[in-house]
Amino acid sequence: MRAQSKRLRIRKSVSNRFEVTKNGVVLHQSSFNRHLRRTKSKKQLRRLKGKQPVLGRFALKVKRMLGFR
Repeated sequence: MRAQSKRLRIRKSVSNRFEVTKNGVVLHQSSFNRHLRRTKSKKQLRRLKGKQPVLGRFALKVKRMLGFR
């Protein structure tokens, strides 16, 4: 008999904060964009508006927590 492999559980907190594109790039929303927006320049707000890629080994950790092997 073959041993059953352990079921991989998806972390819901991570799935709410990150998304993985079709090519496997992990994206996250920028911080400092929620409140006190009047004091920030329009240039800074435009830069913070989009989603940025997660870089390095942390992207592998996020993928692992989302169920990608």
